[in-house]
Amino acid sequence: MKLAVVGGGSTYTPELIDGFARLRDTLPISELALVDPAAERLEAVGGLARRIFARQGHDGLITTTSDLDAGVDGAGAVLLQLRVGGQAARERDETWPLECGCVGQETTGAGGLAKALRTVPVVLDVAERVRRASPEAWIVDFTNPVGIVTRALLRAGHKAVGLCNVAIGFQRKFAALLGVAPEAVHLDHVGLNHLTWERGVRLGGPDGEDVLPGLLARHGDAIAGDLRLPRAVLDRLGVVPSYYLRYFYAHDEVVRELGTRPSRAAEVAAMERELLAMYRDPALDEKPELLARRGGAFYSEAAVDLVAALLGSGAGGPRLQVVNTYNDGTLPFLPDDAVIEGQAAVDAGGPVPLAMPEPDPLYAGLIAHVTAYEDLALQAALRGGRDRVFRALLAHPLVGQYELAEGLTDRLIAHNREHLAWA
Repeated sequence: MKLAVVGGGSTYTPELIDGFARLRDTLPISELALVDPAAERLEAVGGLARRIFARQGHDGLITTTSDLDAGVDGAGAVLLQLRVGGQAARERDETWPLECGCVGQETTGAGGLAKALRTVPVVLDVAERVRRASPEAWIVDFTNPVGIVTRALLRAGHKAVGLCNVAIGFQRKFAALLGVAPEAVHLDHVGLNHLTWERGVRLGGPDGEDVLPGLLARHGDAIAGDLRLPRAVLDRLGVVPSYYLRYFYAHDEVVRELGTRPSRAAEVAAMERELLAMYRDPALDEKPELLARRGGAFYSEAAVDLVAALLGSGAGGPRLQVVNTYNDGTLPFLPDDAVIEGQAAVDAGGPVPLAMPEPDPLYAGLIAHVTAYEDLALQAALRGGRDRVFRALLAHPLVGQYELAEGLTDRLIAHNREHLAWA
């Protein structure tokens, strides 16, 4: 089978390649097309990708191209990992919100809205071209903000599923603490992309024993340390929030911290320069250790499992995996066409969310609030206009005041004008 990666020149890509090589029995690939307009980056990444395949004995063909239509032609699945505007745009997303006393972050708050406005039109154009070239292809979206982008794809009628590595990261962390294989750990994962809580950690499957209380009792300090939240917060909640919840639960503390150190975008840009230099070394034939600091840990394993399920590779019935897909009644307080992140049974027909108990109001309220923001954000991304940007910002729980929303709207448009056709 042929797969395509749009954004294949990303420094993330060797993580994917390593997973595809190691897990080739799960997902046999005859051709992997890396598509990217950045020719120099693509050459470096493509060369390393071929060497990784060769080192691990994978006989699949790796091609590189800047021609999107040719790259996706005949693909059974297309993975999207785009960053419209590059690290320079991310740097701005992380800095100008701080001028208004708000979190500067690329997937939530005002910076996250800016990224959505830049990204949704580009992704929809890519998806239309995928539909023309390969009408049956599945689109797997790893492009942030995943929830909004996936919602845009689904509303436009595309065969799309959103994927994030937060859940698989928790699964691997908990498995290591428990001393069990990762596949033995099932998460009671609920919420929206980058707004999730682990309400249970079950051994053996959805009906297995919940060992989360014991995990928190024995390893609460370590878990809290990873999340950079006080241990007492986890004990009082009795759940494990995604580390993105720190932007909500400790907003003012985070803003103070961000004002005293270089942006994450600056750190990543420096790391990318170092990684690309490594990738150009013809002696390198494995992903370097530095890549683990870049982010996206375990993305390759999650992607392999998801694509294998969507393309019907391997024996057995549907696979259980945390994905982003339509709510479709799973959380009754949300619209059916909201995109949630949770466990789903995935096969060639797509993901079907598993039934789950309704969340505690403490979580349901925030989920509903951010869902309303995401709906307004998508309207702004699709239709443009200053008023729609303002409405989305006013609705966001990290903004919520009209003077802040006014100031952030002006800054968002000023810093993103080149990417906003309507501006």
